Amino acid sequence: MAEPKTNELMEKIVSLCKRRGFVFQSSEIYGGINGFWDYGPLGAELKRNVKELWWTSMTRFREDVVGLEATIIMSPDIWRASGHVDTFADMMRECPMTRKRVRADQVDPVSGVVYRFTGAKAKATGFTVEKAFAFLLKKGEHPESARKKAKEFYALGSIDAGMKDLAGIELIGEATSAVENSVDFHPESNVMLSEARPFNLMFKTYVGPVESEENVAYLRPETAQAIFAQFKNVLETSRQKVPFGIAQVGKAFRNEVTPRNFTFRSREFEQMELEFFIKPDEAIEAISGTVAKPETKGHPGEPQSNWGWQMWHQYWVEERIKFYDNIGLPRTTLEEYWQKPEELAHYARATVDLLFKFPFGTQELEGIAARSDFDLSQHERFSRKPMGVFDDDLRAAWAKLDDVKKQELTKRYYEARARYLTKTGMDSEKAAKKAKEDAEGLAKGQYIPHVIEPSAGVDRLILALISNAYAEEEVTDDKGKAETRVVMRFHPRVAPIKVAVLPLLKNKPELVAKSREVFELLRREMNAFYDDGGAIGRRYRRQDEAGTPFCVTIDFDTLGEKPELLNTVTLRDRDTMQQTRVKIDELLPMLLQRVR
Repeated sequence: MAEPKTNELMEKIVSLCKRRGFVFQSSEIYGGINGFWDYGPLGAELKRNVKELWWTSMTRFREDVVGLEATIIMSPDIWRASGHVDTFADMMRECPMTRKRVRADQVDPVSGVVYRFTGAKAKATGFTVEKAFAFLLKKGEHPESARKKAKEFYALGSIDAGMKDLAGIELIGEATSAVENSVDFHPESNVMLSEARPFNLMFKTYVGPVESEENVAYLRPETAQAIFAQFKNVLETSRQKVPFGIAQVGKAFRNEVTPRNFTFRSREFEQMELEFFIKPDEAIEAISGTVAKPETKGHPGEPQSNWGWQMWHQYWVEERIKFYDNIGLPRTTLEEYWQKPEELAHYARATVDLLFKFPFGTQELEGIAARSDFDLSQHERFSRKPMGVFDDDLRAAWAKLDDVKKQELTKRYYEARARYLTKTGMDSEKAAKKAKEDAEGLAKGQYIPHVIEPSAGVDRLILALISNAYAEEEVTDDKGKAETRVVMRFHPRVAPIKVAVLPLLKNKPELVAKSREVFELLRREMNAFYDDGGAIGRRYRRQDEAGTPFCVTIDFDTLGEKPELLNTVTLRDRDTMQQTRVKIDELLPMLLQRVR
């Protein structure tokens, strides 16, 4: 069957999400609140499965990563150190009539009448389209309705006398198609937007009973900074050594001015972030003699002691792609985008964005950044607490180096530290002095770790999985009638429901009893669902839309109507719709093998 068109596909996905209980709009009975979403029964299970798989792959299957769960509200000094207070902003433009804001890089072209707001009182009593428009807006009309009625009033030549007291609007022009340079106008009111200016994206709150500047705090806009702030505590209590990582899954909040594309860009969301701390290349070279760098594309294999930051960066890019493949997003569905030098954050050495083709366009799922030693250095500078580590291997290796090598490595480390300190605004003399102290610390086995950061959005990943799973196909029912089957082809690992147990008839006590027995057997090991409502074909379709990979049907053969089929069930595969007979005592191990 032909694929639905992009807009149609997104509409179908949104409709299915509500109909089957994946995603609901938050506060829907009160009209909803833009940028916030609730996950229904199926969505909550899907999301839980994804987070659990990420956590397991990151921490339980690895010896070099430990976990952290930090608070949402932290000291505001953390956000000053990270730069969020001063620089975490989108460029915004504002409609001077409605006071609504839009992101400067996301203004859609408009058509029809466009206006410039003058702010002056209308002195003349003569009638104009723009005055009628302003008058109707003042009365509370929706901008779209106000535009249409203003044109009608103009055609009739009539206007309310109170128009003279309204703020003036200057008519710029009319057009039936998109107006040239119309990205300068608000898409709802068609009024010319103000100049772009920064708008901080952090939600502000207050800690304590008094709402004062001294008590200002912020809901965290990312989960990473807590990891950096707790780095020394985790290092000392976990008995880890560099290289090692700290993982965290948690809520973050960004006051997006224009949340869009369903759950893709929200104001409340979850992140899965790893901060993997590594030795600077100068320390690696002192210890190992050389620094390994990538020679080919692809996975570099098991980590080695001589890996520099480039090898670690490539390693984590490949590890993240492998994770997506394991949960049903194969490499062919992803695109790697290596940011150009001019696109990189000032502290980043390299960043790879993993992109997915959503129905509304190709967008970022995850970023894997080589962040140098910026983060720990910033917190050391602002907190005045040491964030460096002592490495006994480095101190021992340094003592064996000849003077030429010591000078070479010291110079490189000094230059890197001096560049960082200068970028922070420190004057050149102080930066040189501090960089010299840091470089001399290498001889004592001391350095500030660098970090590789794979950072993924849970909600974006859930939307990608839903988009990738959605499929429609033509099938023929038992009566030979063609129909469209909607099926969610989730990988069994992430599927919200692993198996549905369906008695053929609900009014036969012996079938129901046996079905409940099988259901109890399965639900102890996986998320199972019991359904006895409606025709069996309709129940299959409901489970197809839920993405349930397997259905188990208990029929009269299960009870021994055919003696050779006693204590067997029908196992239906979601994707192929094929049905096979399976012995009940073989059912659980067979399903466990397929859903894990």
